[in-house]
Amino acid sequence: MEKERVQVMEAENKGKGLMAPEDLATKLTALVVDDDKLTRMLHQRLLNKAGVKNHAVENGKEAVDIHRSAQSFDMILMDKDMPIMNGIEATKKLRSMGIGSMIIGVSSSSKEEEIREFMEAGLNDYKVKPFTFTMLSSILDKINS
Repeated sequence: MEKERVQVMEAENKGKGLMAPEDLATKLTALVVDDDKLTRMLHQRLLNKAGVKNHAVENGKEAVDIHRSAQSFDMILMDKDMPIMNGIEATKKLRSMGIGSMIIGVSSSSKEEEIREFMEAGLNDYKVKPFTFTMLSSILDKINS
């Protein structure tokens, strides 16, 4: 598995694409939660290239609702600033519902106070946009270990 991961990283560094072996993501699922359509598309493209099955929603309320409908995901990429229900509220609600998925805050804010508030809502990790394949790989490594 380590050899395959190195090959994927080498391919990325050589600019030959981000082709991942099918078993690298080991059939993981992800939910992308972001109000910006372009960001959702970019995050989904990264997940697809890593072999992660994914779904996207536009705000925190939709993320909560999809979990209420008995769908579950291994990880959730959660934006902080969204209309209807922001990422902090959504993360708190998901945790109060017993959702144990790895929730990663992905936002443009690099202010320590805002990051701390988001982390305290129940995040497992926080990444500053732009979200990259390298960031995704480190998250997948944590999930698979």
